[in-house]
Amino acid sequence: MGKLFVIDGTDGSGKQTQFKKLEERLTKDGIEYKVVSFPNYDSPSSSLVKMYLSGEFGKNAKEISPYIASTFYAADRYATFRTGYKDYYEKGGIILADRYTTANMVHQAGKISNKEERKEFLNWLWDFEFNLYRLPVPTEVFFLNMPVEKSLELIKDRKNKFTNDKEKDIHESDENHLIDAYHAACNVAKDYDWYEVCCVKDDAIRTIEDIHEEIYEEIKKHI
Repeated sequence: MGKLFVIDGTDGSGKQTQFKKLEERLTKDGIEYKVVSFPNYDSPSSSLVKMYLSGEFGKNAKEISPYIASTFYAADRYATFRTGYKDYYEKGGIILADRYTTANMVHQAGKISNKEERKEFLNWLWDFEFNLYRLPVPTEVFFLNMPVEKSLELIKDRKNKFTNDKEKDIHESDENHLIDAYHAACNVAKDYDWYEVCCVKDDAIRTIEDIHEEIYEEIKKHI
């Protein structure tokens, strides 16, 4: 089997920036890899995710059960895996993922305040995606820990990912959801032994290059 490295974190944590830096570095160093981003907005498999995020099932993210919402994302990941990178991965290839099941472990788990209920959900999600759907378990997950007060400022004027305008999706537009997701992410990262990248030092956001070097040094231990 191959290696699957995931870059994840809450909205505004710099996931896409670090993902691009990692692509450039691996290419420069002559290391073969494939990339995948979730949700896979270029595929029809993301249709239900788009409907969910655009508010067609409810404008408040907490109104939609984390179990139901997670099935939308899981189906998108399954379709993308089967049609896009299954053979390459099974032959030993390196996959870089911009978000993964881990995003559901953050955003959907953040809807659940009770610790036991959250743990039950996370166990169900793990079984659903990795045992039922047989999706690859990540080799390593990099959690970009950007304090929520910083990330809210960073996404203030960001455009919607699939409408390309300033109308935010139901996650980004709900400050309480983002706060809950951040706190859930910090707990999940510890419970599942993710590699935590602290994006702020001495109350200042670290440079893109500084964060990148930390991630790349860790990845090199696995390839």
